[in-house]
Amino acid sequence: MSTLSEHVDLRNDLIRLVTSRLLDPLEILLPQASLADLRSSVRADADMWAAQLLGPDDALARQVTARLLSVLHPGDTPFDPPESWWATPLGRVTARRAGHPSKDHVSLGVAGAMLGITRQGVHDLVNRAKLLRHPEGGVTVDSIRARLSLRRDQ
Repeated sequence: MSTLSEHVDLRNDLIRLVTSRLLDPLEILLPQASLADLRSSVRADADMWAAQLLGPDDALARQVTARLLSVLHPGDTPFDPPESWWATPLGRVTARRAGHPSKDHVSLGVAGAMLGITRQGVHDLVNRAKLLRHPEGGVTVDSIRARLSLRRDQ
């Protein structure tokens, strides 16, 4: 169950991201164009996206996450955000609902960032079998998502 403040933070983050990554560049390229209607649509759609990302439908949340990340972070290589990104509202909901967008396992440092804890905290959770080691090193993203989900349900 999400809180109103979580919804508002996520909505505002989405508005900021879509505006800075899509609308502002369009305004630079097309200075004569009016983007007022698009800005209004972004505000309304960001509210809907936040509700979908925080809502009960896991499949829809993963689908919306994938769409947003592919548009907001385009590139020829898979999106591999810096550790600091996981502390953003979109990063937190991505970790919980979709996991890492391009990996099935991550380093202890990235796992800590996804969980909002220290690398030592991750190490302790791995040693207590609360997070699963990946055979190639690091921690499985599925175990991180399960931990975040468990935390959420309490």
